[in-house]
Amino acid sequence: MEILNHLLQGAIVAFQPVNLLFCFIGVLMGTLVGVLPGLGPTAAIALLLPVSFHIPPVATIIMLSGIYYGAMYGGSTTSILVNMPGEAASVITCLDGYQMAKQGRAGPALGIAAFGSFIAGTLGIFGIVLLAPPMAKFALAFGPPEYFSMMLMGIVIIIYMSSGSILKDFMTAIFGLLLGTIGMDTIAGTQRLTFGVLELADGIGFIPAVMGLFGISEILMNVERIVTTTLVTEKVKNLMPTLQDWKDSIKPILRGSGLGFLIGVLPGPAPVIATYASYAMEKKLSKTPERFGTGFIAGVAGPESANNAASSGAMIPLFTLGIPANSVIAVLLGAFMIHGLQPGPMFITKYPEIFWGTIVSMYLGNAMLLVLNLPLIPLWVKVLKIPYSILFPLILIFCLIGVYSLNFSQVEIGLMTAFGVLGYVMRKFKFEMAPLILALVLGPMMESNLRLALLLSQGDASVFLTQPISAVFIGISALLVVSNMIPAIRKRRSKFKEKLGEDDV
Repeated sequence: MEILNHLLQGAIVAFQPVNLLFCFIGVLMGTLVGVLPGLGPTAAIALLLPVSFHIPPVATIIMLSGIYYGAMYGGSTTSILVNMPGEAASVITCLDGYQMAKQGRAGPALGIAAFGSFIAGTLGIFGIVLLAPPMAKFALAFGPPEYFSMMLMGIVIIIYMSSGSILKDFMTAIFGLLLGTIGMDTIAGTQRLTFGVLELADGIGFIPAVMGLFGISEILMNVERIVTTTLVTEKVKNLMPTLQDWKDSIKPILRGSGLGFLIGVLPGPAPVIATYASYAMEKKLSKTPERFGTGFIAGVAGPESANNAASSGAMIPLFTLGIPANSVIAVLLGAFMIHGLQPGPMFITKYPEIFWGTIVSMYLGNAMLLVLNLPLIPLWVKVLKIPYSILFPLILIFCLIGVYSLNFSQVEIGLMTAFGVLGYVMRKFKFEMAPLILALVLGPMMESNLRLALLLSQGDASVFLTQPISAVFIGISALLVVSNMIPAIRKRRSKFKEKLGEDDV
Protein backbone atom coordinates (compact mmCIF):
# COMPACT_ATOMS: atom_id res chain seq x y z
CA MET A 1 0.00 0.00 0.00
CA GLU A 2 2.88 2.33 0.84
CA ILE A 3 4.42 1.72 -2.59
CA LEU A 4 1.12 2.63 -4.27
CA ASN A 5 1.07 5.92 -2.36
CA HIS A 6 4.63 6.64 -3.47
CA LEU A 7 3.78 5.80 -7.09
CA LEU A 8 0.77 8.12 -6.90
CA GLN A 9 3.07 10.87 -5.60
CA GLY A 10 5.44 10.14 -8.46
CA ALA A 11 2.60 10.24 -10.99
CA ILE A 12 1.59 13.70 -9.75
CA VAL A 13 5.16 14.88 -10.44
CA ALA A 14 5.63 13.02 -13.72
CA PHE A 15 2.33 14.20 -15.23
CA GLN A 16 3.13 17.87 -14.70
CA PRO A 17 3.22 19.45 -18.19
CA VAL A 18 6.84 20.65 -17.90
CA ASN A 19 8.05 17.19 -16.81
CA LEU A 20 6.06 15.48 -19.56
CA LEU A 21 7.65 17.84 -22.08
CA PHE A 22 11.19 17.13 -20.90
CA CYS A 23 10.48 13.41 -20.76
CA PHE A 24 9.40 13.59 -24.40
CA ILE A 25 12.47 15.67 -25.34
CA GLY A 26 14.72 13.18 -23.53
CA VAL A 27 13.39 10.04 -25.21
CA LEU A 28 13.30 11.75 -28.61
CA MET A 29 16.90 12.94 -28.24
CA GLY A 30 17.91 9.52 -26.91
CA THR A 31 16.40 7.75 -29.92
CA LEU A 32 18.15 10.19 -32.27
CA VAL A 33 21.45 9.60 -30.47
CA GLY A 34 20.96 5.84 -30.73
CA VAL A 35 20.19 6.10 -34.44
CA LEU A 36 23.27 8.17 -35.29
CA PRO A 37 26.37 5.96 -35.42
CA GLY A 38 29.33 7.22 -33.41
CA LEU A 39 27.39 9.39 -30.93
CA GLY A 40 26.52 7.44 -27.78
CA PRO A 41 24.33 8.34 -24.78
CA THR A 42 27.35 9.39 -22.68
CA ALA A 43 28.34 12.08 -25.20
CA ALA A 44 24.72 13.18 -25.64
CA ILE A 45 24.11 13.61 -21.90
CA ALA A 46 27.45 15.42 -21.57
CA LEU A 47 26.52 17.80 -24.40
CA LEU A 48 23.17 18.62 -22.76
CA LEU A 49 24.53 19.18 -19.24
CA PRO A 50 25.02 22.95 -19.81
CA VAL A 51 21.37 23.22 -20.89
CA SER A 52 20.26 21.52 -17.66
CA PHE A 53 21.54 24.50 -15.62
CA HIS A 54 18.38 26.39 -16.56
CA ILE A 55 15.96 23.48 -15.99
CA PRO A 56 14.42 22.39 -12.62
CA PRO A 57 16.23 19.40 -11.04
CA VAL A 58 13.30 16.97 -11.49
CA ALA A 59 12.91 17.84 -15.17
CA THR A 60 16.69 17.57 -15.68
CA ILE A 61 16.90 14.03 -14.23
CA ILE A 62 13.79 12.96 -16.17
CA MET A 63 15.21 14.31 -19.45
CA LEU A 64 18.72 12.88 -19.03
CA SER A 65 17.36 9.49 -17.95
CA GLY A 66 15.15 9.55 -21.05
CA ILE A 67 18.22 10.06 -23.23
CA TYR A 68 19.85 7.00 -21.62
CA TYR A 69 17.08 4.45 -22.13
CA GLY A 70 15.96 6.15 -25.35
CA ALA A 71 19.40 5.48 -26.85
CA MET A 72 18.91 1.79 -26.03
CA TYR A 73 15.84 1.88 -28.30
CA GLY A 74 17.41 3.89 -31.12
CA GLY A 75 20.55 1.81 -31.46
CA SER A 76 18.59 -1.09 -32.91
CA THR A 77 17.46 0.97 -35.94
CA THR A 78 20.98 1.52 -37.26
CA SER A 79 22.06 -2.03 -36.45
CA ILE A 80 19.15 -3.53 -38.39
CA LEU A 81 19.07 -1.16 -41.39
CA VAL A 82 22.75 -0.31 -41.86
CA ASN A 83 24.64 -3.08 -40.00
CA MET A 84 26.35 -0.30 -38.02
CA PRO A 85 25.49 -0.11 -34.29
CA GLY A 86 24.33 3.30 -33.10
CA GLU A 87 25.87 2.56 -29.70
CA ALA A 88 27.91 -0.26 -28.19
CA ALA A 89 24.97 -2.18 -26.70
CA SER A 90 23.49 -2.70 -30.18
CA VAL A 91 26.50 -4.48 -31.69
CA ILE A 92 25.02 -7.94 -31.17
CA THR A 93 21.73 -6.89 -32.82
CA CYS A 94 23.58 -6.59 -36.13
CA LEU A 95 24.05 -10.36 -36.31
CA ASP A 96 20.40 -11.31 -36.85
CA GLY A 97 18.75 -7.90 -37.33
CA TYR A 98 20.69 -7.02 -40.46
CA GLN A 99 20.16 -10.50 -41.91
CA MET A 100 16.41 -10.09 -41.36
CA ALA A 101 16.54 -6.73 -43.17
CA LYS A 102 18.38 -8.34 -46.11
CA GLN A 103 15.59 -10.93 -46.27
CA GLY A 104 12.97 -8.16 -46.49
CA ARG A 105 11.95 -8.49 -42.83
CA ALA A 106 13.33 -5.20 -41.47
CA GLY A 107 9.82 -4.26 -40.28
CA PRO A 108 9.29 -7.24 -37.92
CA ALA A 109 12.88 -6.89 -36.65
CA LEU A 110 12.34 -3.22 -35.75
CA GLY A 111 8.89 -4.00 -34.38
CA ILE A 112 10.03 -6.78 -32.04
CA ALA A 113 12.97 -4.62 -30.90
CA ALA A 114 10.52 -1.85 -29.94
CA PHE A 115 8.01 -4.15 -28.23
CA GLY A 116 10.75 -6.12 -26.48
CA SER A 117 12.37 -2.94 -25.20
CA PHE A 118 9.00 -1.69 -23.91
CA ILE A 119 8.29 -4.95 -22.05
CA ALA A 120 11.83 -5.04 -20.63
CA GLY A 121 11.67 -1.39 -19.59
CA THR A 122 8.33 -1.98 -17.84
CA LEU A 123 9.65 -5.03 -15.95
CA GLY A 124 12.84 -3.13 -15.09
CA ILE A 125 10.83 -0.28 -13.57
CA PHE A 126 8.92 -2.74 -11.38
CA GLY A 127 12.31 -4.13 -10.31
CA ILE A 128 13.47 -0.65 -9.27
CA VAL A 129 10.27 -0.08 -7.28
CA LEU A 130 10.72 -3.36 -5.40
CA LEU A 131 14.49 -3.31 -4.83
CA ALA A 132 15.49 0.34 -4.41
CA PRO A 133 13.74 1.14 -1.06
CA PRO A 134 15.09 -1.94 0.84
CA MET A 135 18.55 -1.40 -0.66
CA ALA A 136 18.50 2.21 0.54
CA LYS A 137 17.55 1.05 4.06
CA PHE A 138 20.44 -1.41 4.05
CA ALA A 139 22.81 1.36 2.99
CA LEU A 140 21.85 3.42 6.07
CA ALA A 141 24.26 1.19 8.02
CA PHE A 142 27.14 2.59 5.95
CA GLY A 143 29.73 4.89 7.47
CA PRO A 144 32.88 6.47 5.98
CA PRO A 145 34.82 3.12 5.89
CA GLU A 146 31.96 1.36 4.08
CA TYR A 147 31.50 4.16 1.56
CA PHE A 148 35.21 4.28 0.74
CA SER A 149 35.44 0.50 0.36
CA MET A 150 32.31 0.37 -1.77
CA MET A 151 33.57 3.09 -4.13
CA LEU A 152 36.92 1.32 -4.38
CA MET A 153 35.10 -1.91 -5.24
CA GLY A 154 33.04 -0.07 -7.87
CA ILE A 155 36.17 1.16 -9.66
CA VAL A 156 37.83 -2.29 -9.43
CA ILE A 157 34.73 -3.96 -10.88
CA ILE A 158 34.63 -1.45 -13.76
CA ILE A 159 38.28 -2.29 -14.49
CA TYR A 160 37.60 -6.03 -14.18
CA MET A 161 34.61 -5.91 -16.54
CA SER A 162 36.26 -3.77 -19.21
CA SER A 163 37.40 -5.30 -22.47
CA GLY A 164 40.81 -3.63 -22.62
CA SER A 165 44.12 -4.13 -20.84
CA ILE A 166 43.80 -4.36 -17.05
CA LEU A 167 47.07 -2.47 -16.58
CA LYS A 168 45.90 0.36 -18.85
CA ASP A 169 42.58 0.55 -16.99
CA PHE A 170 44.36 0.79 -13.62
CA MET A 171 46.52 3.58 -15.03
CA THR A 172 43.50 5.57 -16.24
CA ALA A 173 41.68 5.03 -12.92
CA ILE A 174 44.68 6.27 -10.91
CA PHE A 175 45.03 9.25 -13.26
CA GLY A 176 41.33 10.05 -12.71
CA LEU A 177 41.80 9.87 -8.92
CA LEU A 178 44.78 12.25 -9.17
CA LEU A 179 42.73 14.70 -11.24
CA GLY A 180 40.06 14.54 -8.54
CA THR A 181 42.51 15.94 -5.97
CA ILE A 182 42.86 19.25 -7.84
CA GLY A 183 41.12 22.13 -6.07
CA MET A 184 40.27 23.02 -2.50
CA ASP A 185 41.16 20.56 0.25
CA THR A 186 37.81 20.18 2.04
CA ILE A 187 39.43 19.34 5.40
CA ALA A 188 42.57 21.53 5.49
CA GLY A 189 41.00 24.38 3.48
CA THR A 190 44.07 24.85 1.27
CA GLN A 191 44.32 24.83 -2.52
CA ARG A 192 46.08 21.96 -4.28
CA LEU A 193 47.58 21.82 -7.78
CA THR A 194 45.65 24.90 -8.96
CA PHE A 195 48.83 26.84 -9.99
CA GLY A 196 47.04 30.08 -9.18
CA VAL A 197 44.25 29.48 -11.71
CA LEU A 198 41.04 30.67 -10.06
CA GLU A 199 38.81 28.41 -12.17
CA LEU A 200 40.54 25.33 -10.69
CA ALA A 201 39.87 26.34 -7.07
CA ASP A 202 36.79 24.12 -6.87
CA GLY A 203 38.33 21.32 -8.93
CA ILE A 204 38.29 20.38 -12.59
CA GLY A 205 34.91 21.22 -14.09
CA PHE A 206 32.99 18.02 -14.70
CA ILE A 207 31.18 19.33 -17.79
CA PRO A 208 34.32 20.48 -19.72
CA ALA A 209 36.00 17.16 -18.86
CA VAL A 210 33.11 14.98 -20.01
CA MET A 211 32.32 17.02 -23.11
CA GLY A 212 35.98 16.88 -24.10
CA LEU A 213 36.44 13.16 -23.41
CA PHE A 214 33.28 12.02 -25.15
CA GLY A 215 32.30 14.86 -27.50
CA ILE A 216 35.49 16.39 -28.88
CA SER A 217 37.39 13.08 -29.00
CA GLU A 218 34.52 11.48 -30.94
CA ILE A 219 34.71 14.29 -33.51
CA LEU A 220 38.49 13.91 -33.84
CA MET A 221 38.15 10.14 -34.32
CA ASN A 222 35.51 10.51 -37.02
CA VAL A 223 37.28 13.33 -38.87
CA GLU A 224 40.17 11.02 -39.76
CA ARG A 225 38.03 8.28 -41.23
CA ILE A 226 35.37 8.25 -43.92
CA VAL A 227 32.07 7.09 -42.45
CA THR A 228 29.55 5.90 -44.97
CA THR A 229 26.15 4.33 -44.36
CA THR A 230 24.48 2.05 -46.85
CA LEU A 231 20.80 1.44 -46.16
CA VAL A 232 19.61 -2.06 -46.95
CA THR A 233 16.14 -0.63 -47.58
CA GLU A 234 14.59 2.85 -47.51
CA LYS A 235 10.97 1.66 -47.16
CA VAL A 236 10.22 -0.33 -44.04
CA LYS A 237 6.93 -2.22 -44.12
CA ASN A 238 4.99 -4.65 -41.88
CA LEU A 239 6.29 -3.37 -38.55
CA MET A 240 3.93 -5.61 -36.56
CA PRO A 241 5.51 -9.02 -35.80
CA THR A 242 3.49 -12.08 -36.80
CA LEU A 243 2.09 -14.61 -34.32
CA GLN A 244 5.02 -16.94 -35.09
CA ASP A 245 7.45 -14.07 -34.45
CA TRP A 246 5.86 -13.56 -31.05
CA LYS A 247 6.06 -17.29 -30.26
CA ASP A 248 9.77 -17.24 -31.11
CA SER A 249 10.38 -14.03 -29.17
CA ILE A 250 8.31 -13.93 -25.99
CA LYS A 251 10.54 -16.23 -23.92
CA PRO A 252 13.78 -14.51 -25.07
CA ILE A 253 12.18 -11.15 -24.19
CA LEU A 254 11.30 -12.29 -20.65
CA ARG A 255 14.64 -14.04 -20.07
CA GLY A 256 16.55 -11.07 -21.52
CA SER A 257 14.61 -8.68 -19.27
CA GLY A 258 15.47 -10.61 -16.10
CA LEU A 259 19.11 -11.19 -17.03
CA GLY A 260 19.62 -7.61 -18.21
CA PHE A 261 18.15 -6.14 -15.02
CA LEU A 262 20.37 -8.25 -12.76
CA ILE A 263 23.49 -7.38 -14.79
CA GLY A 264 22.47 -3.70 -14.79
CA VAL A 265 22.64 -3.53 -10.98
CA LEU A 266 26.34 -4.51 -11.09
CA PRO A 267 29.03 -1.94 -11.93
CA GLY A 268 30.36 -2.24 -15.48
CA PRO A 269 29.21 -1.58 -19.06
CA ALA A 270 25.94 -3.34 -18.20
CA PRO A 271 23.93 -2.95 -21.45
CA VAL A 272 26.85 -4.25 -23.53
CA ILE A 273 27.46 -7.25 -21.25
CA ALA A 274 23.71 -7.92 -20.97
CA THR A 275 23.23 -8.11 -24.75
CA TYR A 276 26.10 -10.56 -25.25
CA ALA A 277 25.00 -12.65 -22.26
CA SER A 278 21.40 -12.74 -23.50
CA TYR A 279 22.42 -13.76 -27.02
CA ALA A 280 24.70 -16.51 -25.68
CA MET A 281 21.98 -17.77 -23.34
CA GLU A 282 19.32 -17.87 -26.07
CA LYS A 283 21.65 -19.69 -28.44
CA LYS A 284 22.45 -22.24 -25.71
CA LEU A 285 18.78 -22.79 -24.78
CA SER A 286 17.49 -22.89 -28.35
CA LYS A 287 16.56 -26.19 -29.97
CA THR A 288 17.82 -24.74 -33.27
CA PRO A 289 21.02 -22.83 -32.39
CA GLU A 290 22.14 -22.99 -36.01
CA ARG A 291 19.43 -20.42 -36.90
CA PHE A 292 21.19 -17.70 -34.89
CA GLY A 293 23.14 -15.37 -37.16
CA THR A 294 20.96 -16.18 -40.17
CA GLY A 295 18.11 -13.77 -39.42
CA PHE A 296 16.43 -15.44 -36.41
CA ILE A 297 14.10 -13.02 -34.62
CA ALA A 298 14.97 -14.39 -31.16
CA GLY A 299 18.52 -13.08 -31.75
CA VAL A 300 17.03 -9.58 -31.90
CA ALA A 301 14.36 -9.89 -29.19
CA GLY A 302 16.59 -11.19 -26.37
CA PRO A 303 19.51 -8.72 -26.60
CA GLU A 304 17.28 -5.69 -27.27
CA SER A 305 15.22 -6.53 -24.18
CA ALA A 306 18.37 -7.12 -22.11
CA ASN A 307 19.96 -3.76 -22.90
CA ASN A 308 16.84 -1.80 -21.97
CA ALA A 309 16.37 -3.76 -18.72
CA ALA A 310 20.06 -3.20 -17.89
CA SER A 311 19.64 0.57 -18.21
CA SER A 312 16.80 0.38 -15.67
CA GLY A 313 18.81 -1.81 -13.28
CA ALA A 314 21.76 0.62 -13.39
CA MET A 315 19.55 3.26 -11.74
CA ILE A 316 19.39 1.28 -8.47
CA PRO A 317 23.02 1.75 -7.29
CA LEU A 318 22.85 5.38 -8.46
CA PHE A 319 19.78 6.30 -6.40
CA THR A 320 20.45 4.14 -3.34
CA LEU A 321 24.23 4.18 -2.98
CA GLY A 322 25.32 7.15 -5.07
CA ILE A 323 27.57 4.82 -7.07
CA PRO A 324 27.56 5.06 -10.88
CA ALA A 325 27.43 1.62 -12.52
CA ASN A 326 28.94 2.81 -15.82
CA SER A 327 30.18 5.92 -17.61
CA VAL A 328 26.66 7.04 -18.63
CA ILE A 329 25.45 6.86 -15.05
CA ALA A 330 28.62 8.67 -13.94
CA VAL A 331 27.67 11.62 -16.15
CA LEU A 332 24.12 11.40 -14.77
CA LEU A 333 25.59 11.50 -11.25
CA GLY A 334 27.42 14.66 -12.32
CA ALA A 335 24.06 16.18 -13.26
CA PHE A 336 22.73 15.38 -9.76
CA MET A 337 25.72 17.04 -8.14
CA ILE A 338 25.45 20.11 -10.39
CA HIS A 339 21.94 20.64 -8.99
CA GLY A 340 23.11 20.14 -5.40
CA LEU A 341 21.64 16.64 -5.08
CA GLN A 342 23.64 13.80 -3.51
CA PRO A 343 22.27 10.35 -4.36
CA GLY A 344 22.66 7.81 -1.56
CA PRO A 345 20.76 6.03 1.24
CA MET A 346 18.84 9.16 2.26
CA PHE A 347 17.98 10.26 -1.27
CA ILE A 348 14.61 8.46 -1.51
CA THR A 349 13.55 9.85 1.88
CA LYS A 350 14.93 13.34 1.31
CA TYR A 351 13.82 13.78 -2.32
CA PRO A 352 10.82 11.45 -2.80
CA GLU A 353 9.38 13.67 -5.53
CA ILE A 354 12.55 13.30 -7.65
CA PHE A 355 12.94 9.54 -7.13
CA TRP A 356 9.31 8.49 -7.59
CA GLY A 357 8.73 11.14 -10.26
CA THR A 358 11.68 9.78 -12.25
CA ILE A 359 10.46 6.17 -11.84
CA VAL A 360 6.96 6.98 -13.13
CA SER A 361 8.42 9.12 -15.92
CA MET A 362 10.54 6.14 -17.01
CA TYR A 363 7.38 4.14 -17.59
CA LEU A 364 5.80 7.06 -19.45
CA GLY A 365 9.01 7.45 -21.46
CA ASN A 366 8.97 3.78 -22.46
CA ALA A 367 5.36 4.18 -23.61
CA MET A 368 6.33 7.31 -25.57
CA LEU A 369 9.18 5.40 -27.19
CA LEU A 370 6.86 2.63 -28.30
CA VAL A 371 4.49 5.17 -29.84
CA LEU A 372 7.36 7.20 -31.35
CA ASN A 373 9.63 4.48 -32.65
CA LEU A 374 7.31 2.62 -34.98
CA PRO A 375 5.68 5.58 -36.83
CA LEU A 376 8.95 7.54 -37.00
CA ILE A 377 11.01 4.79 -38.65
CA PRO A 378 10.85 6.65 -42.03
CA LEU A 379 12.20 9.79 -40.30
CA TRP A 380 15.11 7.87 -38.74
CA VAL A 381 15.87 6.45 -42.18
CA LYS A 382 16.22 10.02 -43.49
CA VAL A 383 18.38 10.99 -40.48
CA LEU A 384 20.78 8.19 -41.40
CA LYS A 385 21.41 9.99 -44.72
CA ILE A 386 22.83 13.12 -43.02
CA PRO A 387 26.50 13.42 -44.08
CA TYR A 388 28.99 13.31 -41.21
CA SER A 389 30.73 16.34 -42.71
CA ILE A 390 27.65 18.35 -41.70
CA LEU A 391 26.87 16.61 -38.41
CA PHE A 392 30.17 16.85 -36.56
CA PRO A 393 30.90 20.59 -37.06
CA LEU A 394 27.48 21.23 -35.52
CA ILE A 395 28.42 19.06 -32.52
CA LEU A 396 31.71 20.96 -32.12
CA ILE A 397 29.92 24.33 -32.16
CA PHE A 398 27.41 23.03 -29.59
CA CYS A 399 30.29 21.88 -27.34
CA LEU A 400 32.03 25.26 -27.49
CA ILE A 401 28.88 27.29 -26.85
CA GLY A 402 27.75 24.93 -24.08
CA VAL A 403 30.99 25.08 -22.11
CA TYR A 404 31.50 28.83 -22.55
CA SER A 405 27.92 29.55 -21.43
CA LEU A 406 28.57 27.94 -18.03
CA ASN A 407 30.89 30.58 -16.55
CA PHE A 408 31.97 32.54 -19.65
CA SER A 409 35.46 31.20 -19.01
CA GLN A 410 38.13 30.67 -21.64
CA VAL A 411 39.95 28.40 -19.18
CA GLU A 412 37.08 25.92 -19.30
CA ILE A 413 37.17 25.92 -23.12
CA GLY A 414 40.89 25.15 -22.82
CA LEU A 415 40.12 22.34 -20.36
CA MET A 416 37.53 20.86 -22.71
CA THR A 417 39.99 21.00 -25.61
CA ALA A 418 42.71 19.37 -23.50
CA PHE A 419 40.38 16.58 -22.43
CA GLY A 420 39.28 16.19 -26.04
CA VAL A 421 42.88 15.62 -27.14
CA LEU A 422 43.39 13.30 -24.15
CA GLY A 423 40.30 11.32 -25.09
CA TYR A 424 41.48 11.08 -28.69
CA VAL A 425 44.91 9.77 -27.62
CA MET A 426 43.27 7.30 -25.24
CA ARG A 427 41.04 5.96 -28.01
CA LYS A 428 44.01 5.64 -30.38
CA PHE A 429 46.04 3.69 -27.84
CA LYS A 430 43.08 1.54 -26.72
CA PHE A 431 42.63 3.04 -23.25
CA GLU A 432 39.13 2.73 -21.77
CA MET A 433 37.60 6.03 -20.66
CA ALA A 434 35.05 4.57 -18.22
CA PRO A 435 37.61 4.06 -15.37
CA LEU A 436 38.88 7.62 -15.84
CA ILE A 437 35.48 9.28 -15.72
CA LEU A 438 34.29 7.13 -12.79
CA ALA A 439 37.46 7.86 -10.84
CA LEU A 440 37.12 11.58 -11.61
CA VAL A 441 33.56 11.56 -10.24
CA LEU A 442 34.19 9.28 -7.25
CA GLY A 443 37.69 10.57 -6.40
CA PRO A 444 36.69 13.55 -4.19
CA MET A 445 34.06 11.43 -2.39
CA MET A 446 36.56 8.58 -1.88
CA GLU A 447 39.18 10.96 -0.48
CA SER A 448 36.67 12.60 1.85
CA ASN A 449 35.42 9.25 3.22
CA LEU A 450 38.97 7.87 3.52
CA ARG A 451 40.13 10.83 5.57
CA LEU A 452 36.96 10.88 7.70
CA ALA A 453 37.36 7.18 8.46
CA LEU A 454 41.00 7.67 9.50
CA LEU A 455 40.10 10.70 11.64
CA LEU A 456 37.36 8.74 13.44
CA SER A 457 39.67 5.77 14.00
CA GLN A 458 42.57 8.04 15.07
CA GLY A 459 44.69 6.98 12.12
CA ASP A 460 44.07 3.24 12.48
CA ALA A 461 43.79 1.88 8.90
CA SER A 462 42.54 -1.48 10.19
CA VAL A 463 39.08 0.12 10.50
CA PHE A 464 38.51 -0.82 6.85
CA LEU A 465 38.96 -4.50 7.74
CA THR A 466 37.36 -4.60 11.20
CA GLN A 467 34.04 -3.22 9.94
CA PRO A 468 32.24 -6.28 8.44
CA ILE A 469 30.60 -4.59 5.43
CA SER A 470 33.77 -2.69 4.56
CA ALA A 471 35.83 -5.89 4.90
CA VAL A 472 33.53 -7.69 2.44
CA PHE A 473 33.96 -4.89 -0.14
CA ILE A 474 37.76 -4.87 0.33
CA GLY A 475 37.82 -8.67 0.06
CA ILE A 476 35.85 -8.63 -3.21
CA SER A 477 38.17 -5.96 -4.64
CA ALA A 478 41.27 -7.97 -3.66
CA LEU A 479 39.78 -11.16 -5.09
CA LEU A 480 39.07 -9.48 -8.43
CA VAL A 481 42.59 -8.04 -8.63
CA VAL A 482 44.21 -11.38 -7.78
CA SER A 483 41.98 -13.30 -10.21
CA ASN A 484 43.17 -10.96 -12.98
CA MET A 485 46.82 -11.36 -12.04
CA ILE A 486 46.84 -15.19 -11.91
CA PRO A 487 46.48 -15.78 -15.70
CA ALA A 488 49.25 -13.25 -16.42
CA ILE A 489 51.55 -14.90 -13.85
CA ARG A 490 50.86 -18.36 -15.29
CA LYS A 491 51.59 -17.10 -18.81
CA ARG A 492 54.91 -15.60 -17.71
CA ARG A 493 55.86 -18.79 -15.85
CA SER A 494 55.13 -20.93 -18.91
CA LYS A 495 57.23 -18.59 -21.11
CA PHE A 496 60.04 -18.71 -18.52
CA LYS A 497 59.95 -22.52 -18.48
CA GLU A 498 60.01 -22.64 -22.28
CA LYS A 499 63.03 -20.34 -22.31
CA LEU A 500 64.81 -22.48 -19.73
CA GLY A 501 64.10 -25.56 -21.85
CA GLU A 502 65.58 -23.87 -24.94
CA ASP A 503 68.68 -22.85 -22.98
CA ASP A 504 69.21 -26.42 -21.76
CA VAL A 505 69.04 -27.68 -25.33
